[in-house]
Amino acid sequence: MEIELQEIVDFVSQQWLFEKIPDATLRTIVTEIEIRYLRRGQPFPIKTLDDKHLYLLRSGAIELRNDDAQLVEKLAGGDAYICECLQQSTFSAEGFASEDTLLYLIPCSLIQSLRNRFSDFDNHFNTSVQGRMKLALQRDQHKKDAIIIHQTVGDLINHGPVIIDADTNIANAAIRMTDNNISSVLILENNQLVGMVCDSDLRSRCLANAISSDRPVRDIMTTQLITIPENTTLSDALVLMTRHQIHHLPVIRAQKPIANLSASELIHYLGTNAAYLATDIDKANTRERLIQIAQHLPELQLQLSMANTSAHQMGEILSSITDSFTRRLLILAERELGDPPVPYVWLAGGSQGRNEQTTHSDQDNALFISNSMLPEHTDYFSQLSRFVSDGLNACGYIYCPGDAMASNPKWRQPVSVWEKYFSQWIDQPEKQALMLSSIFFDLRPVYGERSLYENLQQTILEKTKNNRIFIAFMVANALTHRPPLGFFRHFVLIHDEQHDRTLDIKHRGLTPLIDIARIYALSEGLQAVNTRERLHLACESGAMSQEMSENLIDALEYISSLRNHHQCQQLRRGEQTDNYIDPKALSGLERTHLKDAFMIIKDMQAVLENRYQSARMG
Repeated sequence: MEIELQEIVDFVSQQWLFEKIPDATLRTIVTEIEIRYLRRGQPFPIKTLDDKHLYLLRSGAIELRNDDAQLVEKLAGGDAYICECLQQSTFSAEGFASEDTLLYLIPCSLIQSLRNRFSDFDNHFNTSVQGRMKLALQRDQHKKDAIIIHQTVGDLINHGPVIIDADTNIANAAIRMTDNNISSVLILENNQLVGMVCDSDLRSRCLANAISSDRPVRDIMTTQLITIPENTTLSDALVLMTRHQIHHLPVIRAQKPIANLSASELIHYLGTNAAYLATDIDKANTRERLIQIAQHLPELQLQLSMANTSAHQMGEILSSITDSFTRRLLILAERELGDPPVPYVWLAGGSQGRNEQTTHSDQDNALFISNSMLPEHTDYFSQLSRFVSDGLNACGYIYCPGDAMASNPKWRQPVSVWEKYFSQWIDQPEKQALMLSSIFFDLRPVYGERSLYENLQQTILEKTKNNRIFIAFMVANALTHRPPLGFFRHFVLIHDEQHDRTLDIKHRGLTPLIDIARIYALSEGLQAVNTRERLHLACESGAMSQEMSENLIDALEYISSLRNHHQCQQLRRGEQTDNYIDPKALSGLERTHLKDAFMIIKDMQAVLENRYQSARMG
């Protein structure tokens, strides 16, 4: 292939739209690409062409405007304009080159052929934001059973590996895999393990490169193998797979392979050990033992990620573990201090209250005490709250930076005082009250006399339901958390020494979604505190359309999944987890989906702003 064409192949293959198209196909495509150059100011799309095309920008910039001449999109190098190749496109825009621009034009007839052949490629042409979000979230879900974390790989082995000789041809290797319903075979030469062939090798190294199936498997096998002894624990095996991003581990005994452990087998048996951890927590009799157990939390998050657990499920699992730590600390505190003098209920707030935690979470909590509390009871509840908050901090749930914890006397009060707090926040929604809403309007009982809160919660919701003035102030506060998306759909990045050129995926991505769901829950008097559940119920109540509810839920899941993936990558590297994502670390497709998610949030914020701004001013 000529150097010029190879250079085009290299560029096209790196663009997210074509990243899963085989190289052999791309080399055919580039021979039909037409190259055009637009000077600054020239119109776009090009009107003088006989056929319709997909436009891929090699360099330069294009501005697109709608029928009202409003700017709706700005394309830059690497972006694609696909509208001419859509059979039913609702997007209508024309524009011009805002810079001198080099374009690659691919005929729509060729694009349609690729869509017919490659389903992943075809999915990119779904013009619905909702559709793109759902495609981004498609993943296999596994039902997992909890087992003891110290079980070894040897305990799982019930069959030997399928082994072939390095001179076996590729076709026979594929037949052996098919006959045995397995995804890989091990390869021996001179009675020594020398390689492995799996499904992905057959696709990427044989079919994609047009290698004859009569060739020996040595031509396509993976040779740099990571192996494990049979006494390796399941958790260590899973961490090894996760760290090296591999899906098979040959198991060795006396230098001979006795099994080939796959990720699916491991996940089936190990999956998440949340149930085991919860049981271990319930048996712990000292704070020191709880601290030891808490060291497994990063490992648990990695296991959940490896098992393709949804962000929603991961939040519920990790929050349930935090609940277990909290309850056990309260039981240990009562053992040390004696029985409580009056009933109380310990409540989780913030992400724990909403069942949306990751392992990178601080603690938010409160204590509701019976109105029969006497002044002499103050010291008991002070010591109890300090015992629990200190214990949670020691277990990795750091103190709340804003001191929104039961160890703060302000948030450790009789129910009558809490009733006054909420009444004041609702009737006089000043700035501090609105800031506290993200914690104390998301409370959930964890331990104690639940009715102390549940009765008050009903009163709170009766006061917030249809309270347009209060909701208007809530909306105004929520609009201070805008998605980091500029006018041209470019990410607005942080610029400081600590997190330079990153996105704060929590405060600028998840917080706006959480705010929206909370507003609808309070305005409709809904008891749910979980964000996903709130959005579902807002739809069922008729306050929100089904389409918007589904869009917001999909955006929530996608952004949460990106955060979880980012944190798991940090855990693999042994780093402290955070919420700051470098957009350059995302694939082009991931960036596109993230922009879609941010646009969904911006659209919903605009709806709320239009609906409630008059109520606030009135």
